[in-house]
Amino acid sequence: MNEKLLRTCYQPYKWLVFMPALAFFTMLCGTLAVILASTAGPGRANIMGVIWARIMSALTPMSVTTEGRENIRPGESYIIASNHSSHFDVFVLYGWFPVPFKWVMKMELRKVPFLGTACDRLGHIYIDRSNREKALASINAAKERIKNGTGVLFFPEGTRSRDGLLHAFKKGAFKMALDMGLPILPVTITGTRRILPPKTMDLFPGAARLIIHPPVSTAGLGEDDIPALMDRVREAVASRLDG
Repeated sequence: MNEKLLRTCYQPYKWLVFMPALAFFTMLCGTLAVILASTAGPGRANIMGVIWARIMSALTPMSVTTEGRENIRPGESYIIASNHSSHFDVFVLYGWFPVPFKWVMKMELRKVPFLGTACDRLGHIYIDRSNREKALASINAAKERIKNGTGVLFFPEGTRSRDGLLHAFKKGAFKMALDMGLPILPVTITGTRRILPPKTMDLFPGAARLIIHPPVSTAGLGEDDIPALMDRVREAVASRLDG
């Protein structure tokens, strides 16, 4: 059976099963995350994100393979820098990244029903990209949450890649790494763009891979070293991209 026929056969399942399930489990897991965060603390509530991501991945279905777990030192915090080419990157990271982290998210996502409130209660970091001073204030306030092995996850391209290529990085993740004296953990995600390309509803099952590269130290570096640091991290991420 060729892929075109398979895609045609998948359409009823996508609209009648996957999309209603996405709405239901986002509402359910988001509500439970808010309750857990209020009663047991944000750390305990993170499990709802893992459950949500794994349920939706299974329903797609999307398989996920993880490489490089040995590159993470237990108890150490990192600034995590990942490529971003599909909404399904969120499921991969939430469901399979081996240590807790806080997202750096655009303010518009705060308005998403259930998901936006849950992420706020879980301590994720919303930034207003239209206002530099407010964005910096949000990041500075978030520094208090980064301890005991919790990381901060950035998509340093700033938005999803429309063409699958790795685009220029912005400085925010690297400035925060220097300010906090934290190493940067480059991450590559592959396969998700074929499962759900950006700006489309062309969902189709597939396999994704989460690749964790060796950390890049920021010890002894200053503002003048940021361009070289960005290049080094970008090269690591690009080294395992599809094609």
